[in-house]
Amino acid sequence: MKRWMKILLGILALIAIGGFLTKDYVLLHLPGWLAPHVYPNRPVAWQQGPGKPQLPLGRRPPNVVLIVADDLGYNDISFNGGGVAGGLLKTPHIDALGRQGVSFADGYAGNATCAPSRAALMTGRYPTRFGFEFTPADTRFARTIAGFPSDWEHRTIFDEVAARNDPPPNEKGVPASELTIAELLRGKGYHTLHLGKWHLGGAKGMRPEDQGFDESLGFIIGGQMFLPEQDPNVVNAKQDFDPIDKYLWANLPFSVQYNGSKPFRPARYMTDYLTDQAIASIRANRNRPFFLYLAYNAPHTPLQALKADYDALPQIADHRTRVYAAMIRALDRGVGRVTAELKAQGLEQDTLVIFTSDNGGAHYIGLPDINRPYRGWKATFFEGGVKVPFFMRWPARIAPATRIAGPVSHFDIFATAGKAAGIAMPTERAVDGVDLLPFVAGTQRGAPHHTLFWRDGAYRVVRDGDWKLQMLDLPHQSLLFDMRADPTERHDVAAQQPEIVARLRALLAEHDKQSVKPAWPSLIRSPIAIDRPLGTGPKAGETYIYWAN
Repeated sequence: MKRWMKILLGILALIAIGGFLTKDYVLLHLPGWLAPHVYPNRPVAWQQGPGKPQLPLGRRPPNVVLIVADDLGYNDISFNGGGVAGGLLKTPHIDALGRQGVSFADGYAGNATCAPSRAALMTGRYPTRFGFEFTPADTRFARTIAGFPSDWEHRTIFDEVAARNDPPPNEKGVPASELTIAELLRGKGYHTLHLGKWHLGGAKGMRPEDQGFDESLGFIIGGQMFLPEQDPNVVNAKQDFDPIDKYLWANLPFSVQYNGSKPFRPARYMTDYLTDQAIASIRANRNRPFFLYLAYNAPHTPLQALKADYDALPQIADHRTRVYAAMIRALDRGVGRVTAELKAQGLEQDTLVIFTSDNGGAHYIGLPDINRPYRGWKATFFEGGVKVPFFMRWPARIAPATRIAGPVSHFDIFATAGKAAGIAMPTERAVDGVDLLPFVAGTQRGAPHHTLFWRDGAYRVVRDGDWKLQMLDLPHQSLLFDMRADPTERHDVAAQQPEIVARLRALLAEHDKQSVKPAWPSLIRSPIAIDRPLGTGPKAGETYIYWAN
C-alpha cells in the first residue's frame, strides 16, 4: 500500500474515533451552530397612538395588561406566606396585585407545560379542541434529550415512528382558524401588543403578528438566554443532571425580533429589557385602548441572574437557589415598574391587570420546595404542575383584597377580557372560559367551574367538584383524591370509591369526544418523580408519571 494511502486511512481512522468520542457534543451543539445570525441591538419605534385621548377615561374600554411568568412555582411568591428559600425573597409588587385586586385560590393553568397552556390562554378553549395537545419539540432536540442517561431506573422513551411523520417545528402551533384574545380585542378597536415568549407557532398564519397582534417584540421559540453566558453582568447556574439544560446552554440565542424582523440583540438583561419595552409601549398607547401581552421567560431555564440581583441576596447560601431567587427578584421588579407606569400615565383605574404563570415550577431545576405545599411539578397534572398564582386588579371594578374560591382556568382570561371590553362571545365555536367579573363582584354565586379537564396523550385528568381523578398510562393506574379533605393529593382513595371513579372516567370519555386528533405526534415520553426534583436519587415505591413531550 502506498504511503499516502496509509496516511489517508490513518487520518480517516482518527476522524472516526474522534467523531465517536465527541458525538454527544456534536449532536448537542449542532442546532446552535446552524442558528440564524443575531444582529446588534437596534431601537424599537413603537407605533404612536393619538396625541390626545379619543375618549376620556371611564368612557372608553379598559386597557388590558396580561403578564405571564414562565414556570413560576406556586411557592415562588410571598403572597401566601411562602417565597423562595423559605421566604428569604419577597415579591412585593406581584403580591400587591393580589392585595389590591382579586386572588383566585384555585387558579389553574390550561395545561402543565408552556405551549398548550398558552394556547388555552390565547383562545379561551381547551387546546385539545384544535389539536394543540403536546409541547412543540424539534426532532433533533427530542432525540438528543432521549439519548442522555436518566437519573433513575425509568428511561425516557423516544418514538422513532412518530419522528418520521413529524412536521417542521414552525408548523406546530395554534392554527389560523382559531380566534385569539388579540383578534377579539383588536376587533373592538384595541391596539394589541405582544412582548416576550410566543411558543405558539412560527409558520405563516401562526406568528403573533398573524394572530391579532399589531406589534410583536420577542421570540417565537420556547426560550432565550437572559444574557450571553460570559457577560460580566450575569451569574449562571447550570444543572449538569438535566439534559434539557445542557441543550439550552448549547443552543439558545440571546435575541428578539420585532414584527418578524431579523433577530437582534436586546439592550440588557432580558427581563429588564422586556420591562423597558413594555413601559415604552404603554407610553406610546396611553391615549387609546390597548391590550398588552407581556410574556416574560423568567424564571424558566437557563438559570441566569443579573449580578446586581444576585449580590442583593447574600442571605441565600445555596448558589442555584440564589440565582433562581435573583431571577424572580427581577421579575417582581418588572411587574412593579409596569404597574407604576400605568399609575404615572393616569391609567391605573381603567386598566385590567392580570398576572399568572403558564404552569407550575419545574422539577428539572433541582429545587425541592418551589411548589410547596403541593405535590408534583411542571409536566404533571398534580397540583404542583397546574395550580398557579392568578391575580386580577382593576381598581374601577374590583374591590381590594377580594378572594375567590372554586376552580378558575387560564381560558377564563379570554372571556373576562372580552366582556370587560364589551364584546359578545363568539357563537360559532365552543368557548370554554367564563367571565370571572360577576363572580368577583358577587353578582354571580357558586364556583366559576364545577368541572375542569386536562389531557396529555393517554394521561388524562378531571376535577369535578371536590373530586380529582388522575388516569395514568405509565404506570397504568387511576388515582382519586378528595380535594376538600386532601388538597395536596397525599391519599389515593380510588379503591374505596369505585363508583366515583367510574363516574369521572365517563366524564373523561365524554370530554374526549369533544377533542380532535393531535395536530402533531408526541416524540418523547419522560419519567417524572412526583415527590422529588431531578438530580436526586430514586426512592423505593415512589409515585411517578410519564409525560408526553
